[in-house]
Amino acid sequence: MRMTTAQALVKFLNEQYVRQDGEEWPLFEGIMTIFGHGNVVGLGQALAEDAGHLRVYQGRNEQGMAHAAAAFSKQRARRQVMACTSSVGPGAANMVTAAATATANQIPLLLLPGDTFASRQPDPVLQQIEQTYDLSISTNDAFRPVSKYWDRVNRPEQLMTAMIQAVRVLTDQSDTGAVTIALPQDVQGEAYDFPEVFFKKRVHTLHRRSPEAEELELLLQHIKTSKQPLIICGGGVRYSRAGDTLASFARAFGIPFAETQAGKGAVESDHPLNLGGLGVTGNAAANLYAKDADLVIGLGTRLTDFTTASKSLFAEDASIVQVNLSAFHAQKLDAHQVIGDVKAVLEALEESLAAESFVADTAATVQRLKADWHSERSRLAGIAYKEGIVPEVAGHLDDALPDYVTAFGGALTQTEVLCALNEWLPTDAIVVGASGSLPGDMQRVWETKAKDGYHMEYGFSCMGYEIAGAFGAKLAAPEREVFAMVGDGSYQMLHSELVTSLQEGQKINVVLFDNAGFGCINNLQMGNGMPSFGTEFRQRQEATGQLDGDVMVVDYAKSAAGYGVDTYSVRTLEELKEAIKMVKTSSVSTLIDIKVLPKTMTDGYHSWWNVGVAEVAKEAAIEASAQERKKSLGLARPY
Repeated sequence: MRMTTAQALVKFLNEQYVRQDGEEWPLFEGIMTIFGHGNVVGLGQALAEDAGHLRVYQGRNEQGMAHAAAAFSKQRARRQVMACTSSVGPGAANMVTAAATATANQIPLLLLPGDTFASRQPDPVLQQIEQTYDLSISTNDAFRPVSKYWDRVNRPEQLMTAMIQAVRVLTDQSDTGAVTIALPQDVQGEAYDFPEVFFKKRVHTLHRRSPEAEELELLLQHIKTSKQPLIICGGGVRYSRAGDTLASFARAFGIPFAETQAGKGAVESDHPLNLGGLGVTGNAAANLYAKDADLVIGLGTRLTDFTTASKSLFAEDASIVQVNLSAFHAQKLDAHQVIGDVKAVLEALEESLAAESFVADTAATVQRLKADWHSERSRLAGIAYKEGIVPEVAGHLDDALPDYVTAFGGALTQTEVLCALNEWLPTDAIVVGASGSLPGDMQRVWETKAKDGYHMEYGFSCMGYEIAGAFGAKLAAPEREVFAMVGDGSYQMLHSELVTSLQEGQKINVVLFDNAGFGCINNLQMGNGMPSFGTEFRQRQEATGQLDGDVMVVDYAKSAAGYGVDTYSVRTLEELKEAIKMVKTSSVSTLIDIKVLPKTMTDGYHSWWNVGVAEVAKEAAIEASAQERKKSLGLARPY
């Protein structure tokens, strides 16, 4: 079949399907585009001529549209993929951050950046980087370290092997992430006689790998001899669609579970054995139980520093078992490895444990810890500002709070707002987050009421993901309301796909928590002995030459209204409740601009995070923090 490289690529994408559990569906849903030189007359021509079943979207920012594509796949439990195409140079470079985000979270994402000429005849072309030591390098080589598979198609016939390998990685549940296929602009338009077999329908099976009998038996023995076992519900539970299986397994054998950011929402929060969020951004119930656990079973988790509290959370003599499709992740913390699909492993284990009549004696401990945490959560929900209040994150900006109250014209606390939203939003709503203090607050206090309603990008914690991610989640679940939980710092970095949501008629809701600064980073610096420096949004004072003047106040509602978004400015809980009522009736995307006081987010609960601190400084408090770090490091596992 004689066609251009780009036309062959589009036809190939249309013939890729996925099968699991007796169902079959197309692998590729659509393609996000920002056309420019390097892709518009190549891949753009092919899509305009015949896109097949692929829906073609028009992005506003390359990073934003790629985040949206990744969020779509995440919300679809990695079972479908969106592709993204950009121009050469800055358009391609804009997608590098999104590629890293997808790879860090192990979310399949196909990137098709335009490239410079394979022939090199017109070099240097517009937007080309010239490296004097290697003329084969282009901007797209920056994708290599952040992609799970990378290739450049320098001849039309290379497309066949490149795309077959690309789809292999996109459908590999154990080692997926961003896949980058760089497309030189001259090659996109070159014609070639492609064999018809390349375009045959290909069905890729997502295998549920069963565990080896020996590995399963060792896990069974660990459980039978444990006194206080704990399951970590990681993202693999969600991507395996094993939430119901875990819920019934925990209930049957009395084994409680705690959640990572990626795993939260696989099982509803009201499950009697769900302890909630674990680790640095976890709650008191989960962390206190974890400290005394003698067996920790990780289900589909990468065991990041936030989950393990920089390897300090679990007792030194606790046994660690990792159930994971990836041998790389399964071997962490010197764990006993069970390589397999989470759902398949749980089902096999359930049969064996039932035969042993095993039930862990954990009910009383779990009930006590959960009751204590519910009391603490109620306290957080009831925190209201009053003169002289000591905020949750105390000792930093206590004296400055009145300045913020005056500047904002309101005095809402972040915890009271978040808990109120948890009560007032639709029970099946999807909440999306990624960065700042909100992920910590949400992992602790947000109670999930419907499956897959908690969508947190915390592998890369990429500022700017939230709104683009909400758009992608909405495309994946158009029947549900989607709310982007975003801070003012992240909103300023990237909110371009809010416009795309209007263009597509896909309503998303932005809940903007404005505390006039990079609040969680301010906590980090001041919590380690530093003064506030470069993390509050304040005017520069001529007298000092520093950013220590008046608090900057931005009317985000007015700004977003210019796009055609329904907007609401909130300074009280009553105004928030009314705004939520209006949001539910709106037919277009919305934005709620909420001014919240700094330092009114939650603080840590029985955990430690290892960050590099200056060992020598003029401030004694900084050196003291460095000494505390050394002490904590001595109590943590070395690897």
